[in-house]
Amino acid sequence: MKKYQCLVCGYVYDPVEGDPDGGVSPGTPFEDIPEDWLCPVCGVTKKDFEVVD
Repeated sequence: MKKYQCLVCGYVYDPVEGDPDGGVSPGTPFEDIPEDWLCPVCGVTKKDFEVVD
């Protein structure tokens, strides 16, 4: 699964870990995260993330 990085603060969403504190279970692909999810570090939306190679 692809990792995604926040363009604002550099936080990397790793689908293996998910974001349990944000209500996203481990194993959840970025594409399946609810649209109202926010970066746990800086609070921006999913639109401010890009794929990490």
